[in-house]
This record gives sequence, C-alpha cells and structure tokens, in this order.
Amino acid sequence: MNLILLGPPGAGKGTQAQMLMEHYRIPQISTGDILRSAVKQGTPLGKQAKAFMDKGELVPDEVVIGIIDQRLREADCKNGFILDGFPRTTPQAEALETILAKIEKPLDHVVNIEVDSEELVRRLTGRRTCKNCGAMFHVAFHPPVKEDICDRCGGPLYQREDDREETIRTRLKEYEKQTAPLIRYYQDKKLLRSIQGIGGQNQIFEQIIRVFNAKSV
Repeated sequence: MNLILLGPPGAGKGTQAQMLMEHYRIPQISTGDILRSAVKQGTPLGKQAKAFMDKGELVPDEVVIGIIDQRLREADCKNGFILDGFPRTTPQAEALETILAKIEKPLDHVVNIEVDSEELVRRLTGRRTCKNCGAMFHVAFHPPVKEDICDRCGGPLYQREDDREETIRTRLKEYEKQTAPLIRYYQDKKLLRSIQGIGGQNQIFEQIIRVFNAKSV
C-alpha cells in the first residue's frame, strides 16, 4: 500500500499516519524526519540540506526530492509507505511520480483529510505546551489536572506563538493556496480520496479504511 496523506495543520494527519503504519506494517515517511536523519548521518544530500537549514532557508526541491528518492528505496518500503508532508506542490508531485515510476511503486491512494477552518482554529488555539518537558495538552480535549501546570513534570504550560489565532489563520490560508493545485492534480489522476476529519480518531481511521476497500472492490 503506497499512500500520501494530505490535510491542513490540526487535521490529525500524524495520528492517522501512526494508525495506518501499525495496520499495514509500512513506514511513515515525514519530510522533516528524513531531512534531520540525512543531516545527522552526514550523507551528501544531508550536507547540502544542512547548509540551507543553518541559514534558516528552505531546503530546495531538488535536495528534498533526492532525499525522498533515497528513502523510498530502503528495504522497509518494500511493502509500501505513507508519505506525510510531501509532496506540498505540483512540481514536487510530478517529481515524485517520476521517482515512483523508476522504482516501480505506483501510488495507490492520496487521502485528503478535510476539516472546517473554524474547527481547526479551535483545535490549534487550545493547545498548550510544557516549557520544561515539552508535553502537550489541550484546554478542551486533554486538559491538565491543574490549570496551566504540566501533569508530567509540574512545569508551566504556555501557548506557543504558532498556536495563536492570527498565526494559525495565516498558516491555513497559505496551506489552502499551496495545496489547492495539488488536490486538483491528484483528482485528475483519480487517486484522491477525501474524508471528513471530524469525530474520534478511530472513526476517522475507519473512514479511511472504507475508502480504500471501496476502491479495491
């Protein structure tokens, strides 16, 4: 099973990727994770990526695509993979298609988790992070026992700058602008499977499995 997960910040992609990974016994491939791994290992592409990251610049597509290419050729991807955070643009999607054709691993599905923007703002603005240990809480869904105090270490909880409403709305607008052409790209390829990211994580997971089964019938 070769999958791509799409969805805005706060849609629950990370949770669903973990559940799919356990269900299908295939790796989740996060762009951020493999970039950090390549840098840590000191691979040629990792060194190129580090040069940009150290300057606070975006890593160019050709470097990211090269690292993705190498990762998809590793042994644990033999039976499939879940791409999370890549591709983000149509040129990246076109480059990915070329890679997958070369290694003979065509995509099976592109899952787009849809959530209303106001619900996303509610989810993200409610997050609180421990200043000491980094534990995450939510004022509505996962509140600490004591208000503004971490259950794990007793440290103070705070709202990160990127969890503030103004920042979130800017991120969501940028996501929509960037991803709309990508969604059309995969619709045209008849690979896109859209589901509503509302309800419990198990309900959302069941929706995803249903659309997979519907296509295979």
